Amino acid sequence: MTSLLFSPVTIKQVTLKNRIGVAPMTRMSASGDSIPREDVLQFLITRARNGAGLVYNEAIVTDYESAQGYPGQARILNQNQVDAWKDVTDEIRSHGAVSVCQIFHCGRMAYEGINPANRVIAPSPVAPMQENPMTGAPYPVPEQMTRFDMDHVLNGFVETAKGVVAAGFDGLELHCAHGYLLSQFLSTYSNRRTDAYGGSMENRYRFIHEVIQAVRRVMPEDRLLLVRVSNWGIADTEVSLFSGASEWQQMIQLFAKEPIDAISVSTYDFAQDAFGTGKTMAKVTREVTDLPLLICGKIYDRNSAKNALTDADLVLSGKSMLLNPNLVSDIAADQKLPLYGSEEAGVAYTATPLP
Repeated sequence: MTSLLFSPVTIKQVTLKNRIGVAPMTRMSASGDSIPREDVLQFLITRARNGAGLVYNEAIVTDYESAQGYPGQARILNQNQVDAWKDVTDEIRSHGAVSVCQIFHCGRMAYEGINPANRVIAPSPVAPMQENPMTGAPYPVPEQMTRFDMDHVLNGFVETAKGVVAAGFDGLELHCAHGYLLSQFLSTYSNRRTDAYGGSMENRYRFIHEVIQAVRRVMPEDRLLLVRVSNWGIADTEVSLFSGASEWQQMIQLFAKEPIDAISVSTYDFAQDAFGTGKTMAKVTREVTDLPLLICGKIYDRNSAKNALTDADLVLSGKSMLLNPNLVSDIAADQKLPLYGSEEAGVAYTATPLP
């Protein structure tokens, strides 16, 4: 057993029993009540029962107007939704694990008719270049957000945060990665604004600052607040969302000034060279902040998990956690494990119950 992987780590007042977590993964399994299927909820409980120290749920969309980007996404904005998640967080806690709820607004990663208000909004009227795999058609050009829109979206984050607290999650993560709305503000690839919310990194960061401040105000001090960041988006995946390490670090330094408790860095491969620096993304991030760091990307066995902790404090696994309910014990036993690809993980988007 690797001592560091299976040693406790404390983030603010919250202690995790080990440094291995379930990465947030979308199932798109919710019905009209915006509550995920029972097997999806049980998947989270099973991973806690089987040893994960940290369990993320799939990302929750933040309003009923413009936040949704895919069918079957979950919300946590009414009592029935809160009650469904409360049962899950109670179970996760009973197994000695910590639960974090990731929340997001999809922004331009949406299409006509998917949102109840039939709106697609974004920082700028710039659509992704690739076709939408859900429809086989081009993404629509989004409406540029007005100040009124921004206030409405901000309120959705706040109301969802209240639901997260009521549902008993130990923490909340703002999804600022993968080309979704908050990420769209951060990158000049999607943010072409010329007002106070575009141009310089400080301006592009401004709306994220407003969201963090507003959400933190409605969260008890003993609940964690995290952010997730990445240099890639789920559309136009070959595009670098930041110009280089300097711009990335400038963004991280802005986050480090906020009342947040950790930063989760999402990569395709934790060991990959970041921005041609010869360093990993975790290392580039660690150089400018002392905040606890979470890392994911091709972490699937004991060796990869151990190596990923070189410049991070916790490791997250997605595909391997999805497909192997015994991943934590297999890592502890140093079992030879496969590196799964996207094809195997396709079960995440089918009616097949998870193991």
